[in-house]
Amino acid sequence: MPRFRRASRTAAALASALVVLATAAGCGGDDSDTGSSSAGSKATASGKSQFPVTITHKFGSTTIKSEPKRIVTVGLTDQDAVLALGTVPVGTTEWIGGYKGAVGPWASDKLGGEAAPTVLKDTGTGPQVEKIAALKPDLILSVYGGITKEQYESLSKFAPVVAQPKEYNDYGVPWQEQTETIGKALGKPDEAAAAVKETEAKIDAVKAEHPEFQGKTALMATPYEGIFVFGSQDPRSRLLTNLGFTLPADLDKVIGDQFGANISKERTDLLDQNAIVWIVGDVAKDSAKLHKDATYKDLKVVTEGREVYVNESSDYGNAVSFGTVLSLPYELERLVPQLTAAVDGKPATKVEQPAS
Repeated sequence: MPRFRRASRTAAALASALVVLATAAGCGGDDSDTGSSSAGSKATASGKSQFPVTITHKFGSTTIKSEPKRIVTVGLTDQDAVLALGTVPVGTTEWIGGYKGAVGPWASDKLGGEAAPTVLKDTGTGPQVEKIAALKPDLILSVYGGITKEQYESLSKFAPVVAQPKEYNDYGVPWQEQTETIGKALGKPDEAAAAVKETEAKIDAVKAEHPEFQGKTALMATPYEGIFVFGSQDPRSRLLTNLGFTLPADLDKVIGDQFGANISKERTDLLDQNAIVWIVGDVAKDSAKLHKDATYKDLKVVTEGREVYVNESSDYGNAVSFGTVLSLPYELERLVPQLTAAVDGKPATKVEQPAS
């Protein structure tokens, strides 16, 4: 099942198992406050946050009373922000890649010789909740996530939980806010701001080096159960706009209040942009299949060679789907040459596949 579907399935499957988790944990009071107080903490002279710190989210607010030592990430990409801040979580949730500790190659050096996190696998019925209890977390992060209020309240019975922000769709938080929110939770707001600034500088440098991207339209999609397109709040789309591209004007109107959705054959026009990035399981087979589709094969995006293909199971493809403070630089090295070839105005220019 493609990774964007697994994200929704992971969130939906949590509810039935969380009661078991809360019972098994048998420890950890309710450190969360479901009121509406604003996030806030005072900074020390060294710039590090003092505890307690309160963070607002979709279900109210959570107060973290002291510096967390045992962090479990339920959010599917939250481990990257934790690692970027110099902390190794004790548990992560596997989403894609099958990496040791659920830590991709763009982030593995951040382990610093420490043991890889315990991986909580999605078995189709939700996370292995007994393992979460056994890890005895003092903080659970679900910032890039989609847990429900019931799940949040159940998890909060044994550890503070920072859920997804209410301002965005589930799985729609910008990577900058994801990093900064986690930085607050870990008492490292300055380090988080610095990490965000470093990655933003790399994106800005690419944007400055490629003025040809400015004002061009682009879209990311995948051929799953027809055509699935990613909306403006998805990390994949956010990178395109950060580089200067513009998304189709009515994209979000078509897909609704979600990170992405399947479109009908009548809306194949959404695909006819200055560049389209296809995330596929097999580049040769999926591109051939698309080019046999009567509603797609004759669009200018095809005939003028504006297609970019990304193998979703490669390290590169996984980095594209992660879209984090650590994976974005890795992604840029591979995606930018492809986009450059796609928008050069020369149909004969081949859009090369990166090595990985």
